[in-house]
Amino acid sequence: MRYYLIALLILLSDQTTKWLVEHKMNLYESIPVIDGFFYLTSHRNRGAAFGILQDKIWLFVSITMIVIGFVVYYLWQVKDEKKPWMPTAFSLILGGAAGNLIDRIRLGEVVDFLHFQFGAYQFPIFNLADSSIVVGVFLLVLLTFASPAAEKEPLTKARDTQ
Repeated sequence: MRYYLIALLILLSDQTTKWLVEHKMNLYESIPVIDGFFYLTSHRNRGAAFGILQDKIWLFVSITMIVIGFVVYYLWQVKDEKKPWMPTAFSLILGGAAGNLIDRIRLGEVVDFLHFQFGAYQFPIFNLADSSIVVGVFLLVLLTFASPAAEKEPLTKARDTQ
């Protein structure tokens, strides 16, 4: 249950910040937080990460719903509270995926606002949901490669022993 609460907190934080950007900033308005490095910039993305596959909204909605279904099923199956990092990673992915899914269904695009600049390089603008997904996936990869070989049992085998 706590993993769903983590996902819910991410979803609420994501949607709250996006609402504030939508209602308190003009589109493309940029507010310096750390001048020359970090800005809040009201931006919209009709594609995926880094703006790829623009206007393929139903492709993203479909894929996201499948991912959410898989993650919910996985979290429902989790019984081992001694190893909370794997389900925590999936909770991060779930909260972020749900946040961007709501935007795509509600607006037909995703609200982005976190804008970093490194000298002349402008990092693509993103949001809290994107951050949550990236951290969750990074954590999954790290846990997968850092786990001892004895712990790398298939999910079904591990579930059958409980």
